[in-house]
Order: sequence, then structure tokens, then C-alpha cells
Amino acid sequence: MQKLARFLLRLFGWELKVAPPPSRKYVLIGAPHTSNWDFVVGLLALWGARIRARWLGKKELFKPPLGHLMRALGGIPVDRSRREGLVDQVAEIFRREEEIAILITPEGTRGKAPYWRTGFYYMALKAGVPIALGYADFRRKEVGIGGYLYPTGDIRRDFAAIRAFYQDKTGLRPEKQGPIRIREEVEEVAW
Repeated sequence: MQKLARFLLRLFGWELKVAPPPSRKYVLIGAPHTSNWDFVVGLLALWGARIRARWLGKKELFKPPLGHLMRALGGIPVDRSRREGLVDQVAEIFRREEEIAILITPEGTRGKAPYWRTGFYYMALKAGVPIALGYADFRRKEVGIGGYLYPTGDIRRDFAAIRAFYQDKTGLRPEKQGPIRIREEVEEVAW
């Protein structure tokens, strides 16, 4: 699968770049997330880099007939209507597993979001694992992991570093890319 994925990426003009992980466990964020093609390109990149990433998806995606395929592709169904306890549940998964990468798209939608959801940050912080800065830059046709950040607990400072990394990454539909900021920053501007 690795050779096929790398071949397909090259065939379509994509370059795969993956910085080696500092840990066998990490939260992998995927951004920008502006189209369904992000999933296809990202999946090829994961296969090409031999990363067996798990990902959280709304439970509705796991119903028959596609449910078995979604699980085989690494999906973990979650009930998005129950926000309480998700960070703790994911931290527990990290404690149980010897090696795991959990993929999160912090924009939470393919549409333009006013801020990034911060669950990925708190999952990594609670589990004591780094955040892998995964990206698919459609302008450069480059996909991979550009670096890792250990969350410090100072979310504003850490988001400034994340924002700096993603500032030159362009999604397939740039008009759907929202700003990389947390909800509190949006609320402060509104006041």
C-alpha cells in the first residue's frame, strides 16, 4: 500500500514530506480542511508515510453499509452531541495504546469556520503527547507533517506557533479557510 500511495501522489504531482515523530503517540491535526479531497490526499499521505492514524468521525458515518469500511480506515465513531468527556476518552485511548496517532481536523467543517475547535489541543495536553502539524497545501501540491508541538498549557502562545506554521498553507478552496484562532479570541473582538 505504501508504494501504491507514493506512486499515486507522484502521479498527481504531490510531494510527501514527513518530519520524524518525537514520540510513538501524538495528535495529528489536518489543515486546512476545505474540501472532501483533503481526505483523499491525506489518506494517501498517511499510507505513503506508513502512519496508521486513527480518526474521530461522527457516529452517523459508521452506519451500514459504509461503517465497516470507515472502521477499517481507522475511524473511531463519536457522538458529537455529547461533548462532555471526549477529551478524557481520547486521553484514555492514548494511555492504553503503545503506539497511536489520532487525526483531528480542528476547523471542524469544510466550510469557513470563525475559529478552530480546541479539543485536539486539550486531548494532547491531557495525554501528554505532541501535536503533529499535518497539512495538505494544494497551492504547492505538498502534503505531510511539518513539525511537532508539545502543548504547554498556554493555549494562546501555542496557537500563535500553530498559526505561524499554517500561515502559508493553502487549501483546495482557499475561500473556505477560516482564521486560526480560538473561540475566546473571537469573543474578545466582538466586545
